[in-house]
Amino acid sequence: MGQELRSGERSFVTSTHYPNFGALVISLDFELHWGVRDKMLVNGSYEANLRGVWKAVPKILQTFREFEVAATWATVGFLFADSREQMENHSPTLKPDYQDKQLYPYEEAVGLSEDDDPFHYAPSLIEMIRLCPRQEIGSHTFSHYYCCEPGQDGASFCQDLQSAVSIAREKGIELKSLVFPKNQYNEHYAEILYHNGISCYRGNQRAWMYDAGRSVDSNKPFKRLSRLADTYLNLAGYHTTKWSEVFRGSNLLCNIPASFYVRPFSPRFEKFDGLRLRRIEQSMRYAATRKQITHLWWHPHDFGIHIDENIAFLRRILTSYQELHHTHDMRSLSMIEVARRLGAAR
Repeated sequence: MGQELRSGERSFVTSTHYPNFGALVISLDFELHWGVRDKMLVNGSYEANLRGVWKAVPKILQTFREFEVAATWATVGFLFADSREQMENHSPTLKPDYQDKQLYPYEEAVGLSEDDDPFHYAPSLIEMIRLCPRQEIGSHTFSHYYCCEPGQDGASFCQDLQSAVSIAREKGIELKSLVFPKNQYNEHYAEILYHNGISCYRGNQRAWMYDAGRSVDSNKPFKRLSRLADTYLNLAGYHTTKWSEVFRGSNLLCNIPASFYVRPFSPRFEKFDGLRLRRIEQSMRYAATRKQITHLWWHPHDFGIHIDENIAFLRRILTSYQELHHTHDMRSLSMIEVARRLGAAR
């Protein structure tokens, strides 16, 4: 028997019979310069990472295809635009009034199209992702919207999300999954997501060091150091999620919490890569043997430099997943596929 939930004219049914297998979920925050523009200049020290996205994305897709792995690409709405005119036509009328004006993206200098500005447009990469098997294109909001920063509100967030939905729909893509920029989950916006067609989102790890509110709070040195240490050592558990915890009857949406941020290769920390891999592998094995979910995420621009080393590390992760698939029937799912398994996708 299922439990039916209603909100206005919408309804859906969630199953009380949970999947009998563990799952690996992967999501990528696809944002290019829009995700770092408040910290990094286009022609500054991060330019190589941003340019490298155009080489990294095809290699990531090739690796996913080889290992038959699904993924959700949470994409900033600006990147869908073919031109500055299309970007402006889809921009919301009501925009956030951030107290920190560096966060406001609508005065960013952008080129005319992807041809002369590969930092702010990416329709050809989005199409490449769309054509690759089992790749879901989700939302990272339209403007890389900061949902917990002073000056934002529900009305401007709703219009931002509507803009993301409309520009994706113009490309024949229906957005069903969402990742909050900077992981700034705002519990008050669940109904807005639901009424704009979103079925699931990526929540944060439950450990205290992963609480993501305002950037000034999330970036406190002790929190950042604790998150870094947890990448290599088991400080906060395996970060897996039970199927029964993904959807709860009082909520409108599936929450598929993150497990680990796949940090990019760093020559400085290369000697610890064995610990970094083991930390992820232990989480996957824990999930596989207990029929739970491990959710990995990163940004394509993380792989923009040291591409070969980053792809090699990804292959080691997916080789371990492949072994767990054969021995424990672990499966690879995108975010929307998790929601569908629970009967909660609309």
